This record gives sequence, structure tokens and C-alpha cells, in this order.
Amino acid sequence: MSQNNAPLGISLMIATTFVFAMQDGISQHLAREYNVMMIVMVRYWFFAAFVITVASRSKGGLRKAVQTGQLKMQIFRGVLLAAEICVAVQSFVYIGLIESHAVFACYPLVIAALSGPILGETVGWRRWVAIGVGFIGMLIILQPGTGVFSPYALIPFVSALMFALYSMLTRYVAHKDSAATSFFWTGVSGAALMTAVGFAFWERMSGVDWAWMGLLCLTGAAGHFLLIKTYEAAEASAVQPFAYLQLVWASSLGLLLFAEQLRLNVVIGASLIVAAGIFTLVRERMAARRV
Repeated sequence: MSQNNAPLGISLMIATTFVFAMQDGISQHLAREYNVMMIVMVRYWFFAAFVITVASRSKGGLRKAVQTGQLKMQIFRGVLLAAEICVAVQSFVYIGLIESHAVFACYPLVIAALSGPILGETVGWRRWVAIGVGFIGMLIILQPGTGVFSPYALIPFVSALMFALYSMLTRYVAHKDSAATSFFWTGVSGAALMTAVGFAFWERMSGVDWAWMGLLCLTGAAGHFLLIKTYEAAEASAVQPFAYLQLVWASSLGLLLFAEQLRLNVVIGASLIVAAGIFTLVRERMAARRV
């Protein structure tokens, strides 16, 4: 499919964010009852099976997808993402979906801030201003130095830092490896790590919760499938701003299903972060067009 159907790409991105928000809600539900390591381990088993299936059907098949000259970097990426998911799910348990996603939304700004020194990309003053505004928004959410500050609120920020590093490493390996290769090693490396760690935290799960676990695995695969189709349908720069809708869906789930509260400082801070993030994405798109 040619990358020129922006309306279709946007529709698919909206569906992707909804499915991923559902995945986060199910993860929070299960993590309140069972150890996070076990939940992520089972989730990765299904994810690994999914990426192997996708790789086997890609051009050149599984043998082609496995080939990489950057094996250590690819494995590190997969391990990093698995660890980031564990941190993110733990954040859902401690402070809920709303605040976790509000803080995590700063990750594109972290990427923009680090892309200069790490990837050698040019970051203009306008984007630096947007990055500053975004981090002011994060401070408004965290409220450091006040009596209501919770150190648990730093957990989603750590998750955002980890995901930003994972995203930059993905850009780096993309110079030599195909998307199919990166996708394969992301799933397989993460599954290997979580299997090594997760068995130590195995707990007996009820039949109902195994049904929820099955749904968690299905939403994970469905979300990644929709994301692949999104980038097949349209350019990333056209659809990426709509990825912020995951914050809206996740917040709605937090309010309706988990009785979370939407505090004013979170609304103000998240609005600044999202606005700064969208501005940064637009400036990156304009800069790319000038190259």
C-alpha cells in the first residue's frame, strides 16, 4: 500500500490508540492482583509468536528477518522495551492510568531533546522552546516541592525516558536493518528476558483472569498490527500527532472503570505537554521537507 492515504492512516492511528489504551486498562486490572513480571512475561510469549508470524510472511521470510549486523543493539532494544513495559504497568498500579499517561506523553519531547547530542540531528530554537514548555507542563503535573507530590509520579517519567531511548535506538538501527528485522528482535529479545525473569514470580491465576490475560495478548497483537497498517497507509509525520489520543482513551478508562480523579493540574500540565509535542512533530516535519 502506498504511503499517501492520510485519512485512512489517521483512522487507523485512532483505532490503534484505542486498542493500546484498552491493553493498558487490562494490564492495570491484572497487575492489581498479580505480579507485573508474570503478566508481562505471558504477554510477551504471545507477542513473540506474533512477530515470528509477521516476519515469516515478510519479504525474504524468517531467515531474512533474523539477519542483522547489529545483533547486540537489536537485543538491547528488545530488552529495553520489555523493561519499559514493566515500569509502565507498575506505574498504572501506583498512580493510575490518567497521571501515568499524562507524564508519559512527554516522551516525544525527550526524543527531540536527545536527538541532537545522540543522533546528531539539528534541533532549532523553536523546538527547544516547545521542549521547555512541555517540561513545565510535566512539573505542573508532578508538583515537586509541594505536600501533594508523590515519588511514585516519577515512575512514568522513567518509563518515558526508557521509551525515548528505545525510539532513538530504533531510528539508529533502521539505517541498516529493515523494519521486519527490528520488529522480530524486539519481540524475541523481550520474550527471552521476561521468560528468564518472570518464572520466579509465577502465581496461580483464576479462570476469569486467564480470560483477561488472553484479551490482553489479543489487544497487544491487534494494536501492533494496526500500527503496522497505519504506517503502510500514511507517512508517520501525518499520523503521529494523533497518537496522543491514547491519553484521552486511557484517561476515559481511568475515570469510568477505575474511579480515578482528573485533577486540574493534570489537565493543565497534560495540555501543555501535548501542545508542545504536536508543535515539535510539526517542526520536525517542516525541517524534513527542507532537506
